[in-house]
Amino acid sequence: MAFTRPTGKHRRPHHRAARTGAGLAGVAALTTTGVVSTLASPAAAAVAPAHTGFTEAIVIGHSLADRIDDQAAAQRLAAEDAAAEQAAVEAARLQAAEAKRKAEKKRAEKVRAARAAERERLNRYVLPVEGSYVSTGYQTGGSLWSSGSHSGVDFHAPAGSAVRAVGVGTVVETGWGGAYGNEVVIQMHDGTYTQYGHLASATVSVGQTVTPGQQIAVSGSTGNSTGPHLHFEARSGADYGTDMDPVAYLRGHGVDV
Repeated sequence: MAFTRPTGKHRRPHHRAARTGAGLAGVAALTTTGVVSTLASPAAAAVAPAHTGFTEAIVIGHSLADRIDDQAAAQRLAAEDAAAEQAAVEAARLQAAEAKRKAEKKRAEKVRAARAAERERLNRYVLPVEGSYVSTGYQTGGSLWSSGSHSGVDFHAPAGSAVRAVGVGTVVETGWGGAYGNEVVIQMHDGTYTQYGHLASATVSVGQTVTPGQQIAVSGSTGNSTGPHLHFEARSGADYGTDMDPVAYLRGHGVDV
């Protein structure tokens, strides 16, 4: 059997439905604005969140800005540290370069000083017998000399005394020299010649380079000699007869005779 909805008094009036719809719309509107919830439940209103969505967005924005500031600060510190490290490296490099320059300068000064000392040593002249003195002067006359006068000077030298080169030169003659006995002749670095006679023996050979004060012989009394001594001559050339005053020669080279 089919049931049918009766008409008449059981049907809801149309105007009430309209009012009900309008009321629901108003409630929805009030709910959206938050008014209904406040009016409906004061207690609920009291515990409602203090922050709205807008306020929370601001807080999040500040937190991001803080992080950005922290990152920027960290980057600045890192840049400052890098700059400080680079400055320290550069300072160390400059310090090392300065130390190297000073060391090289000091080394160069030592080399110059050594060279100057060597030049001074090589350019100096000394007595042919250390601590000796002239016992017979230059051009002293008498029958003892075939030329009638002494062509050199005699230095006091007990037998066996060390005879020294008076300066830098090259040995050009050694051996027997007639009246000079055993002799050594040296061509000096300035082109002059020095001769050492009446030697017991020579300790150098022809062609050898000698330096000031170097021993070249041992004194004796060979040749035309009346006793142990050293006959010393200075010559402007290699030949006999080119002799010059040995004392003046030595003094001219700074030797105190």
